[in-house]
Amino acid sequence: MYNMKRKAFLMTALSIAAATLITGCGNSSTSSNQGDTTPPTPTPTNVIFFLGDGMGMTTMTAARIYSVGEDGELTMDTLPETAFVKTFSNDAQVTDSAPSMSAYMTGVKMNNEVISMSTDTVANSPIADANGNLLGNSCGSSNGKSVPTLLEQAKAKGLSTGVVTTTRVTHATPAATYSHICHRDLENDIAAQAVPGGAGYNSALGTNGLDVLLGGGRQFFMTSKDGGKRADGRDLIAEMKAKNYAYASNASEFSAIDASKTDRLLGLFTSSHMSYDLDRDPAKEPSLAEMTTKAMDVLAKNNKGYFLMVEGGRIDHALHETTAKKALQDTVAFDNAIKAAIAKARVSDPDLKNTLIVVTADHDHTLVLNGYAKRTGKTTASNAGVLGVVKDYVTGLVTKDNDGAPYSIIGFGNGENRTQSSRSAMASLDDSVTSANLYHQEAVVRVTAGNETHGGTDVFLGAIGKGADTFNGTIDNTKVNALVKAAAGL
Repeated sequence: MYNMKRKAFLMTALSIAAATLITGCGNSSTSSNQGDTTPPTPTPTNVIFFLGDGMGMTTMTAARIYSVGEDGELTMDTLPETAFVKTFSNDAQVTDSAPSMSAYMTGVKMNNEVISMSTDTVANSPIADANGNLLGNSCGSSNGKSVPTLLEQAKAKGLSTGVVTTTRVTHATPAATYSHICHRDLENDIAAQAVPGGAGYNSALGTNGLDVLLGGGRQFFMTSKDGGKRADGRDLIAEMKAKNYAYASNASEFSAIDASKTDRLLGLFTSSHMSYDLDRDPAKEPSLAEMTTKAMDVLAKNNKGYFLMVEGGRIDHALHETTAKKALQDTVAFDNAIKAAIAKARVSDPDLKNTLIVVTADHDHTLVLNGYAKRTGKTTASNAGVLGVVKDYVTGLVTKDNDGAPYSIIGFGNGENRTQSSRSAMASLDDSVTSANLYHQEAVVRVTAGNETHGGTDVFLGAIGKGADTFNGTIDNTKVNALVKAAAGL
């Protein structure tokens, strides 16, 4: 009897053990993929670096009032992590775009006009012919050395890379991401550095080069006989097409490109810079938001991730002109691109756990907000808003200066529009004048047309997503490089 019970017990135990083993094997196979040689799909790391060229904090404030009123918010106002950034260059208290963007991209301070080169690089003036056409690289083989950029480091890690701008793609800010040169004006040479396998190509971009390049500047990719600036006879657009770049020269062609079927994309929509947003014809030129989101669609096919730089470049140009309305509208267009990018990123990464978005500027300008103006609200067809003349916040009456003349809320520290006599002659100045698209705001110091200068004030930085909480306090622009690199694992 005992033996029979013992035998039954052993049979039951063996049955339970066998069932457990079978079940356990099944679970183990599911959890550890035993016998499956397929490598796990990596989690992509995406970085979008937004740069508002010349977008100082006063310009940001004015753009907010212009667009949504004093108590409204732009998208960049809502970024959860913020910092102030010091922008001085290696040799100047007030930087130009070349060394400032290069500091973000390389972590190295360099001299004004130098792009992504070592600190000792001298900004040699380009060699020009009798007609002022630049003939070629004047840097010299012993004048400094290139330093790696974030974009190049991302490329080396297998990430896709892209550059989007409203300036020429060879201009200082975009150039600092993918080229190395002693002087920013050598745009023919900068263009050549973007063409995979061609003479002058930047081999640090790898075999395939940039995956996306969108903006203006077609002239530096075209031969002189075709209306371009190249005297070497090269058609760089044709060369890039031969390297399997889909190409668009206008908004219609751009819209027709299917990002899901495109691995490399080149868009050159204008001969020089793209239009100000106030002047842009949407049938000819895509918006910055449209370029940004399509670039993301192309780059996102890489399961390792991507690095994308987006520049609102014409903010700076309008400020140099002292045409504030243009500058504020381009700042709003830049903000719209940020909003579109965040929304698109959240589709696949809802909490932005694997996506870092940084928004900053390369330098300030001399734009100021004058007087004790009453609140204006946003600018509309019937309300000049921040573009108007100063009106007293108590009485609502137009405020007058010591000469008895009105003055605008927005002014500049220097610029082309400064009266050479008493301002009493400007007694008729009103909102309709100061809010016009082409109005040049008054300046304290008179300079030649279009040559208002940069300012040396710290700039804003906002961040959201992976590693964003490391951006805080007052930091140098070179420190931004280290923080982005750490967040992206570059």
